[in-house]
Amino acid sequence: MVGITKMKAEKQKAEKQKAEKEAFFCTTKELSRLGLEQIPTQFQSHKHLIYSSPATLAFNSPGAEGFGVKRAGLAVPDSIMLIVAPGCCGRNTSLISSMKEYNDRFYYLMMDETDIVTGRHLKKIPKAVEEICSVCPKKPSVVMICITCVDALLGTDMERVCKKAEEQVEIPVRPCYMYALTREGRKPPMVHVRQSLYSLLEPGKKKGNVVNLLGFFSPLVDDCEIYDLLHSAGVKTIHEISRCKDYMEYQTMSEANFNLVLHHEARFAAEDFHNRLQIPFIELRRLYQIDKIENQYHALGNALGVAFYDEKYKKQAEDALEKFRQKCPDASFAIGECLNADPFELSLALIRYGFSVPEIYGTITVENFTYIRSLAKISPETKVFSNMEPTMIYYDPAKSDVNLAIGKDACYYHPDCPYVMWNGEEQPYGYAGVRRLFEQLLEVV
Repeated sequence: MVGITKMKAEKQKAEKQKAEKEAFFCTTKELSRLGLEQIPTQFQSHKHLIYSSPATLAFNSPGAEGFGVKRAGLAVPDSIMLIVAPGCCGRNTSLISSMKEYNDRFYYLMMDETDIVTGRHLKKIPKAVEEICSVCPKKPSVVMICITCVDALLGTDMERVCKKAEEQVEIPVRPCYMYALTREGRKPPMVHVRQSLYSLLEPGKKKGNVVNLLGFFSPLVDDCEIYDLLHSAGVKTIHEISRCKDYMEYQTMSEANFNLVLHHEARFAAEDFHNRLQIPFIELRRLYQIDKIENQYHALGNALGVAFYDEKYKKQAEDALEKFRQKCPDASFAIGECLNADPFELSLALIRYGFSVPEIYGTITVENFTYIRSLAKISPETKVFSNMEPTMIYYDPAKSDVNLAIGKDACYYHPDCPYVMWNGEEQPYGYAGVRRLFEQLLEVV
């Protein structure tokens, strides 16, 4: 009965905001009270129309920008991709294929409406793969077949199609699902593509001084302290798929003694490593709370049976924070989700550092709801907006107290504020990530 009353109140609030042409939001206090199971439908994109504002275009499609499915699928060195999709789904690949490093790596299957309706395009795929491989100046290491929601709706068995193509070209052929429909399911596109990438690894002899970093498609920033800390623990080789120079080096990832999972979307891939190659994994998080980073490193050290001496790196992060705090003690942030951070964890860190965060634009998940509960205790009036909710068309920055923005979407909503995009391809992590963030913020203010 109480749950029904709460839901009714939220529905009335949504109708009122819509009538008054205001962007829908909930405070962290309201969200915490409702709980994850009863969050308003405005935060569930599969239950309403999608508002494709410039703020959402970066992630609305799994392959639209940055490391979406298409670029991620080509993370394996010397790989190529055949895109099997209607023109409307494949159009955004033109921007990616214009990048120098992706020249001659994208190919399209020519198909018409009849092909799609009858499913006869599936018979063309093995022949198309064979033709592509015959004209490539260098034999590909793997062919990734990227398919879209069309084949999701058709129920295509792409594993079978890939196996048939593999028999013809005698090189690995793997599926790459760009299914926007499964974005909120158990295995979203970016989770599945990580599995596909590492499924090519063959069993190898284990080496006690080799570690894989899983989670990102581009490398961590060069000055990230995790490299020094692992080396100090006796690790000689640290593999990242983005740093592998060729397919042979990529294959040496199967020699790792253990994997470090730095992004939760790589969890399924790490489980495959464990089941198929007997490589265990330890999961870490990208955090911006300095004390939590310290605790995480110490927990990792305990698991490995070593002591990490991270005081130097911690002090560098604290010094950068203090310099910014002295320059801008009254910082009031809008935090977006198009950035290299979890928007709720980053907001929690900033509030704990003494700053204000009046607004957050983010997708609520199982992983980050614990941060929302923490935010509700120390900043209960912080507003949480959903980028894809249609009433965001009415968003008015004049009604907020924001004077700094972090994240591409937050920058869009607050074009007149100093801002930091914080969505570069090199991935910030640990103390180095905190230090770099406050150094950039210091520059813009």
